[in-house]
Amino acid sequence: MRSHLLRGTASLLALVLAGCAVGPDFERPAAPGVGQYTPGTPLAQTASAAVPGGASQRIQNGRDIPGDWWRVFRSEPLNRLVAEALKANPDIQSAQAALRQAQENVSAGQGELFPTVSGSSSATREQGNSTVSTTAGSRTVTSVYNVTGASVDVSYDLDVFGGTRRNIESLQATADYQRYQLEASYLTISSNVVTAAIQEASLRAQIKATEDIIKAERAFLAILQQQFSLGGISQADVASQQATVAQDEALLPPLQKQLAQQRNQLAVYLGRFPSEISGDDFELSGLTLPSDLPLSLPSKLVEQRPDIRSSEAQLGAASAKIGVAIANMLPQITLSASYGSSADSFGNLFSPGTIAWSLAGKVVQTIFDGGSLLHDKRAAEAGFDQAAAQYRSTVLSAFQDVADTLHAIQYDADTLKAQLAAEQAAQRSLGIARSQYQAGATTYTTVLTAQTALLNARISRIQAQALRLSDTAALYQALGGGWWNRTDSPTGRKQPTPSLPD
Repeated sequence: MRSHLLRGTASLLALVLAGCAVGPDFERPAAPGVGQYTPGTPLAQTASAAVPGGASQRIQNGRDIPGDWWRVFRSEPLNRLVAEALKANPDIQSAQAALRQAQENVSAGQGELFPTVSGSSSATREQGNSTVSTTAGSRTVTSVYNVTGASVDVSYDLDVFGGTRRNIESLQATADYQRYQLEASYLTISSNVVTAAIQEASLRAQIKATEDIIKAERAFLAILQQQFSLGGISQADVASQQATVAQDEALLPPLQKQLAQQRNQLAVYLGRFPSEISGDDFELSGLTLPSDLPLSLPSKLVEQRPDIRSSEAQLGAASAKIGVAIANMLPQITLSASYGSSADSFGNLFSPGTIAWSLAGKVVQTIFDGGSLLHDKRAAEAGFDQAAAQYRSTVLSAFQDVADTLHAIQYDADTLKAQLAAEQAAQRSLGIARSQYQAGATTYTTVLTAQTALLNARISRIQAQALRLSDTAALYQALGGGWWNRTDSPTGRKQPTPSLPD
């Protein structure tokens, strides 16, 4: 009997495994056929400026991206903060948990391919009455007896049309989606930390530049007050310089507020409370602008961007759901078997005469459901169309991100060069204006205008320096961040490397 059951089960498994799965087989969308990110002649090299962070940058087409791309800024404090954020940020921990959940759902779904085997045992003590006829008449006899039973039940839903396999395919695609969402979280957090450090350095430089100019303006105010005491200038000129100093001093609190808020944001990226932030203060001089920048081929971008891979996984899940909906419209076949024994004592279980077994098969086909299954199929097809449109939108946005960043790298380098020239000119202009004013060759209005121009030019130059660093980080983020070259695993399991084209 047992050998017959084993041979029958093996035959059914072979039948199911050989069966087809209804619905479309998912095919990955082809890479876009475009050959470059921007129209016209591609950017090869940026302008340069003779200031820290003003070096020319060269674009290296086809160069791979390191997994720890933030190290290109050559800042050990920055490296430490990124490492801390990748371990402690709660958004990453949430994404890790979501991936583990999705992977367990896949394992649970795969279990539906196998028979369900359950065992049961029971023991009861019963009392029964029976009527016994005797020569003296009939009488009722009461008896007490034990009933002991044990059985093994097997139930198997045949996946003849592949509905279960399509469901597993959908679950696996969902797990892939969560995996790439986790990679996107890694990329976002690391980019945010880098950008926050650059912004902090920029704000500190702006505060220092403002303080230096205020210091120079106060020194000039002292000269004006001395000249006024000697009767060389009017009170109006002194008052104008006092107003200028006060106005520039009023610029400091907003910058200090932004710096404090930036530090608070950085603490949250690190998984800390704002009151716990401490450690390194970032300066622009401590961040190196890399001279060589990678630029992935357009055909590779769809392989490298986590958001594109996530969208692709959603498209695959939507495709599999069509197969699930079609399979639900077809006959559902279930096989079941039971093997057991019932006896008056445990010792007599499975003795001759106590064995009972059964085999059963059931086919269920929906005849009328008001069109529910048909509309479920149509809804799944519409869901696939939606996912396909969302995938294309994600790809277009990704290419836009790279194009925007390349334009920023080019024009922000030009801006820094121009801002440096403007600052140098403003510095010379202020020196000339002060000398002429002290010699009585010009009005004080000229000095005020030159002072304002210098402050604005210096702040703009500092911001342009920071933008070039931020542009570099934005390019690495837009190209996918090199997650495929990371040696660590987000979930503690080694992850497969994507098949990137050469």
